Amino acid sequence: MRSIAGTRPFFSSLKKLTPIARQPPRYFRFYSQSRMASITVHNSLKPGPPVPFVPKTDGKISWYACGPTTYDLSHLGHARNYLSNDIIRRIFQDYFGYEVNFVMNYTDVDDKIIIKARRQRLLDLEKEKSYTPEQLRELVSKAFQAYAQSNLPLLVTQGQPELDENNYQARKDAAYGQVLAGGTLSGEGRPGDAEAKIKMHLNNMDSAAKSLQTSSGFDGAEDILLPYLDSLYKETIDTSDQTIFTDLTQRMEKAFNDDMAALNVLEPTAVTRVTEYVPQIVSFVEQIIQKGFAYEADGSVYFDIGAFEKAGNTYARLRPESRNDKALQEEGEGSLSKSSGGQKKRDADFALWKRSKPGEPYWPSPWGQGRPGWHIECSVMASDKLGDNMDIHSGGIDLAFPHHDNELAQSEAFFHQCGKGEHTWVNYFLHMGHLSIAGSKMSKSLKNFQTIQDALATTYTARNMRIVFLMGRWNDGVEISGDMRKQADNWENTVDNFFTNIKAKLAEVDAPTDGVKYLSLTGAGNSLIEDLEQAKKDLDAALRNSFDTPGAMQVILRLVRNANIYMNDKAKSSNLQPVEAVARWVTKIVGIFGLDATAKPPYDGLGWGSSSATAAADVDPQTAIKPYAAAYEKVKADVQSLHLSASSIQSALEHSPDAEFAEVEKSGEKDVEKLALPYLRATSRLRDELRAVVPTLASEPQIKQAVLALSDRIRDYDLTDLGVQLDDQTDKPSLIKFVPAAKLIAAREEKASQLAEKAKQKEEARKAREKAEEEKWAKAKVAPQDMFKDDPKYTEWDADGLPTKLAEGGEPVPKSQAKKLKKDWDRQKKLHEEYLAKFGGKA
Repeated sequence: MRSIAGTRPFFSSLKKLTPIARQPPRYFRFYSQSRMASITVHNSLKPGPPVPFVPKTDGKISWYACGPTTYDLSHLGHARNYLSNDIIRRIFQDYFGYEVNFVMNYTDVDDKIIIKARRQRLLDLEKEKSYTPEQLRELVSKAFQAYAQSNLPLLVTQGQPELDENNYQARKDAAYGQVLAGGTLSGEGRPGDAEAKIKMHLNNMDSAAKSLQTSSGFDGAEDILLPYLDSLYKETIDTSDQTIFTDLTQRMEKAFNDDMAALNVLEPTAVTRVTEYVPQIVSFVEQIIQKGFAYEADGSVYFDIGAFEKAGNTYARLRPESRNDKALQEEGEGSLSKSSGGQKKRDADFALWKRSKPGEPYWPSPWGQGRPGWHIECSVMASDKLGDNMDIHSGGIDLAFPHHDNELAQSEAFFHQCGKGEHTWVNYFLHMGHLSIAGSKMSKSLKNFQTIQDALATTYTARNMRIVFLMGRWNDGVEISGDMRKQADNWENTVDNFFTNIKAKLAEVDAPTDGVKYLSLTGAGNSLIEDLEQAKKDLDAALRNSFDTPGAMQVILRLVRNANIYMNDKAKSSNLQPVEAVARWVTKIVGIFGLDATAKPPYDGLGWGSSSATAAADVDPQTAIKPYAAAYEKVKADVQSLHLSASSIQSALEHSPDAEFAEVEKSGEKDVEKLALPYLRATSRLRDELRAVVPTLASEPQIKQAVLALSDRIRDYDLTDLGVQLDDQTDKPSLIKFVPAAKLIAAREEKASQLAEKAKQKEEARKAREKAEEEKWAKAKVAPQDMFKDDPKYTEWDADGLPTKLAEGGEPVPKSQAKKLKKDWDRQKKLHEEYLAKFGGKA
């Protein structure tokens, strides 16, 4: 197979790097080795409560993580797995100070890759054929029936007429209506993966039925055509040119790398690919055969579970309860292995090497042309990078059996030495919990997923997605709900506002923001400093308890709320040092959690890192502040055009921010926010002075209106568009806050939308009142003597126009009905009198 080394963005350059020794971040260097040893972790090899974590080498961790199978775009379920890995890795590295050698693989040879690439090639070839409309319709019809036969058998029960697009809907409702209504196939329990798969297949059939009804040809029918064409022509594909597969895996690997970069996932220390390890895989399998733990059968090689256990080894140590689950065993072998040839000794024996059939990629081996089994790849690559024993192996919980159990077995077989007992290949197995949707695992095969790309483009930011997963335990299943999203949003907004406010207040008083040198535990800030010290202890305990990030997030939230209370207390707020200390500690922790893509260890900043500061690292300060200087000049010119005579206005106009900026520039500052402050302060001062003179303009309403309009424009447009928010303060200059421009603009548009909606509702209410008033007087115009005269239910009336005889039967009006009619008559009499008083009897 052709190497895919030509396309290696993001991770690829790391393949052969040797881990670089690093010192623990200086902030946390005070942790002793004994305290480091007190970390506990949920280890799938030892079910139950967390167990103490003790690495092979003090201060160092060897870690292998199962990477993606590169056949499709990654979804939120993958994000859950890789973000959880990343969070734990960051805690190990940047909180506890470990050096982590983190290896990850790409599975670029797999049944799913083969099927997807081959089917797409066959469909492309089919589209190149010259079909008449009738021939194309026949092709789609046959695919339609074959798809139902294979995936939805209740649609094609024996004795029924042939399934077509016309009878499909009725049969679907009869056969699977219960599932579509939210029930189960059996009628019992809750719907799960089986029901999700049925819905997916029905969606594909719906689309194809519509295609047949509208004679759309290939459009809408591709999902049913792909397996049908594969069944017809799969053996005709020439796989000697394996670019059919590598084109797909290269493209999907790049997409995965882009997703991980967008999510701020740390790069692995090294990456591996199956296609680059085939010779080593062959040698590894040969060694297992030589030790008596595998056997060849018709070109394939299978692991001999019986021989492995007979030698005193344990099989399925992770999920012993699943060892006889045939569905999981078949899934682990892959959909192309059902007829791979060869006679296995027992059904549970799994493939180490698969004989390749026509239409599949192949490599030479002592057993003939073939390809690696799924599980063997990780054993070979992890052992090559980390040796015969590693500290941590991680992956999604769905991989525990059979993938990880088979990895353990074949690796322990490879390293097995007679008379020395069972070999330990992995010390700690970490399994990340499922991400579910409507009770089913989020899965590509079920098509019930949202891709990471789509999620980041529509419903999440990278930070917000990470917060959602931090809110749950890494090893627990998660089903994202509206309440969970709201909780994450509230956490982010609370921390975000806290950072914005403390930075603004420190800038307001020109406080130093390069760190808190010393804080006394006496005085006004005593209680907040005590809260901070307790938070440090609580967070440390949470992280040592198997990386309890939900607990850690609550610790941060409580501390920030206490800091906000302190900051809003006028009696204490003059001393900002305790709040700054809290902000810097929170900054460090959110940096460690990976919530700030612009921040780097040791996370000694304050608040979210400024993207403008990062972007401006190599930008000339004069260039960087141009937008702010331009806004100031525009506001200054507009204020001058008002010709206001107030001395405070003139003083503000005469003050130039250039000298202050020159001093900041001279200091070597590169943060655009700090460089821009002189111009923003000058702009804010002009606006404050405009607002101050408004009460003196009562006799000049036009000028007053112009001043108010300019003041609002400065706040809502000139500065908002630059990502600057002004908070008005009583008897103090406005507080200048840096907030992402997109957030401020969205808030402005939301406010405008609400005002428009309010105005619309007010107008509709006015029209409704007018209509009601019109209807009221139209009714009042009728004299009470005439109100019942045209009612066909009555035939006789008295002198006041009250009905006395019913039309039906000629009977007198019953007393109870007459009493009600008299009440209606009295109300109309009163209303008519009001009409006469208001309009004088006019028509």
